Amino acid sequence: MLELGFAFAALRLSAPLGFAALGELVAQRSGVLNIGIEGMMLTGAFAAFAAGAATGSAPLACAAAVAAGTAMAGVFGAFAIGRRADPIVCGTGLNLLALGGTGTAQRLLYAPGEPLPSAPQIAWPVWVALLALGALGVGLFLAYSRPGLRLRAAGERAEAAHAQGIDVRRVRWSATLFGGACAGLGGACLTLWISDTFVENMTAGRGFIALALVLFGAFRAWRILAGAALFGAASALQFRLQAAGVEIPYNLLLMTPYVLTLAVLALFAGRVRPPGDLARPFEG
Repeated sequence: MLELGFAFAALRLSAPLGFAALGELVAQRSGVLNIGIEGMMLTGAFAAFAAGAATGSAPLACAAAVAAGTAMAGVFGAFAIGRRADPIVCGTGLNLLALGGTGTAQRLLYAPGEPLPSAPQIAWPVWVALLALGALGVGLFLAYSRPGLRLRAAGERAEAAHAQGIDVRRVRWSATLFGGACAGLGGACLTLWISDTFVENMTAGRGFIALALVLFGAFRAWRILAGAALFGAASALQFRLQAAGVEIPYNLLLMTPYVLTLAVLALFAGRVRPPGDLARPFEG
């Protein structure tokens, strides 16, 4: 029974990472490096909470989260794709905007000191089914469909893809918006499954872990899900150790998922080949 509880906790903590990482996989395959996942997840989490608490409808809360994540991706795309600005700077700015914007919106909607309302919850089989279907769909799309081939061509050799008649900008825009929608859904998972309320900066670096998962999974959807499960297990383990009263400093336990992220980057950064034109602006 104890092992079953641990497995369920790991699954619950890995789901937001899986959604966000699958969206980032599609974006990076198109040549777009978006480090603003953290901000998109945070905005999605707040939108799901606010819409869910106001309407009591979980589907509307999910729709609001997806719309919010997509809108934030649109802001990123306007600069990184439309204006060919540095994607690292754009993503960092987006994260800061989301952090300040969601905190301000929470204070405007809910008076400080008063108890926050609860958002409706979605049963865990729904999240698991969505995640599994998402991974299957993304994997098949990238590997076997003609649009998926065009998307991968835009990420590998944008100029050559453009010469073959592929609208590289449109492909990258579509991939970026899809990534934002997935990140928003990952944020919704935080407030509609893991918690029933919103806390400032509740993503706590999950967007950056999702970035590492794309590398860990070698740009393969099912490997990314396996990596998400590993990170979820690491997070569940540190909670279990705290509850067991293990004599390890609390701060060191909290570091476990982030130390694992650094280890992944150190071990896999030089072994996995990213798309050839990743993070390179398209001038055509």
